Amino acid sequence: MKNTWVIVIAAAIFLIITFLYWKMTSGYAENEYGKKMWQQWGTKTFYWSGAFFIRGGITVMVIFLLKWANILTF
Repeated sequence: MKNTWVIVIAAAIFLIITFLYWKMTSGYAENEYGKKMWQQWGTKTFYWSGAFFIRGGITVMVIFLLKWANILTF
């Protein structure tokens, strides 16, 4: 049961970081690529694949910081 809460907390952190990352970078990415290029699948796939790795890394760091601070125990 304890591991279930860790998974729920990790998923919540991942979703929050995803939303914040999207809010901060989507406008910049659209301006960088241009409106026409931004509508293509390849450009969005490149953006979201990079975002996935960044979000995953930040989520892992946050989980380990919470474990280090003895807020989470697993």
